[in-house]
Amino acid sequence: MVGTDGLALVVGLGNPGPGYAGNRHNIGFLVLDELAGRIGGKFKSHKAGADVLEGRLSGSRVVLAKPRSYMNLSGGATAGAARFYKVEPSSVVVVHDELDLPFGQVRLKLGGGENGHNGLRSISKSLGTKDYLRVRFGIGRPPGRQDPADFVLKDFTSTERKELAFAIDLCADAVEGLVSLGLEAAQNKFHPLS
Repeated sequence: MVGTDGLALVVGLGNPGPGYAGNRHNIGFLVLDELAGRIGGKFKSHKAGADVLEGRLSGSRVVLAKPRSYMNLSGGATAGAARFYKVEPSSVVVVHDELDLPFGQVRLKLGGGENGHNGLRSISKSLGTKDYLRVRFGIGRPPGRQDPADFVLKDFTSTERKELAFAIDLCADAVEGLVSLGLEAAQNKFHPLS
């Protein structure tokens, strides 16, 4: 559904290494791990600077990519993979954490601002456009006066962890819906009516 030849590049944002694995900022990696399980494959190192997995989700061809650079430099690997697989920016799907949504809420959109998200800023710069698809996973706002930059690098709370598997599953469903149904139909299916 996404793209003229039906191939979507799904990029999950996060930071490499075990020290970051459970951070809020790494939700993109966690969602892609769930999608990789659904495809039934393993990520392999790619020359674009990302770990990639090619497969099908709901009958649609996808390349899952986890940049090996730090979050703030995600654009290089994203643009490199898009060039290698000949995917236009409008068929690039970026899964990322979103401070402006309550924990676990998922929203789909095309283009827009980066809202201070350095991973998105890097991708917009490297792709030369903001017109790529986003799957926004709500992590909520930091409590009190905590700096958002510190908040995103903290692990989910024990309360959040109880709901995390369900929320990741929902987000993975939304990615599948986006690549197989298209943006508008997926929004109608996954956005609450409120």
